[in-house]
Amino acid sequence: MRVVQWATGGVGKAAIETLLLHPELELVGCWVHSPDKHGRDVGELIGRAPIGVTATSSVEEILALDADCVLYSPLVPDRDEVAALLRSGKNVVTPVGWFYPSERAAGPLAEACAEGGTTLHGTGINPGGITELHPLMFSALSSAVTFVRGEEFSDIRTYDAPDVVRHIMMFGGLPEDAMGGPMLGLLTGGFRQSVRMCLDALGFSKDAELRTSQEVAVATAPIDSPIGPIEPGRVAAQRFVWEAVVGELVVVRVAVNWLMGEEHLDPPWTFGPEGERFEVEVQGDPPSYVTIKGWQPSSVAEGLLRNPGVVATAAHCVNSIPYVVAAPPGIQTFLDLPLVAGRAHPDLA
Repeated sequence: MRVVQWATGGVGKAAIETLLLHPELELVGCWVHSPDKHGRDVGELIGRAPIGVTATSSVEEILALDADCVLYSPLVPDRDEVAALLRSGKNVVTPVGWFYPSERAAGPLAEACAEGGTTLHGTGINPGGITELHPLMFSALSSAVTFVRGEEFSDIRTYDAPDVVRHIMMFGGLPEDAMGGPMLGLLTGGFRQSVRMCLDALGFSKDAELRTSQEVAVATAPIDSPIGPIEPGRVAAQRFVWEAVVGELVVVRVAVNWLMGEEHLDPPWTFGPEGERFEVEVQGDPPSYVTIKGWQPSSVAEGLLRNPGVVATAAHCVNSIPYVVAAPPGIQTFLDLPLVAGRAHPDLA
């Protein structure tokens, strides 16, 4: 299957590495935002030997290319771009949206899928995995489910996107700026879809109320970070929560906890004895409590070099491509596709 990589940020670079190892996929094109990357070999862009694929900043070139799928991973999604790709006859897999869109949000893209005979699939890990796929998977081991949860606990110092961390996430800023900043709105679009998928798949009441909340912790002493020192009184940790409530009972909870380390915080948040992790919980008969390790780096330095959470996000996208290409046209979610699996290492195949 012929694949195009759209954008070469952290997820894009990891996706290219994964694509090159996948026995069913061939990288045939790459769209880049920066003019400095235009015309360069994609291998060079990811720090390896040339691979014979040239990057382009021309959308028209990508639309005209003969390809089966585009892995679409820009920083901010553009619905019109995705629609154009779908109309051009290319399936789209993406970690930046459309995990479980409402009918209203899905309408224009569903039309594009129909015109192009193509499929759109949103995936990743958070959202796109830990917040809906994994709670639903473990719920199959319980009856009479009353509550599911997917939650992240991460050291944000390992996220190698300093402009995003400072200017969008608002770390290092004033608490009131972070509370009024864009991050909650940007995250809510995806995480509300996670909550809705869990509600619908598990059969909770259609009248469930959706709630969102944000909290911040500030530095009590200077904290070293990749965006520079976090000064006392400035934002050094944030928690975002999305919940669905039936009556007075919380039935679905999705949350992210992002800390600039565990020292000098007010309130004194920590990761606890379990450390950085992802958690899945299902309350039913019997309950399940799952802790996932491996998607967070062991140190800040390792995370800035190659963050395994970013690699996992990319791998989930890449491994979905064969299933998406084989799927019928339309917007296909986890509830529609078969089980997605990785592939054996080439040396063991």
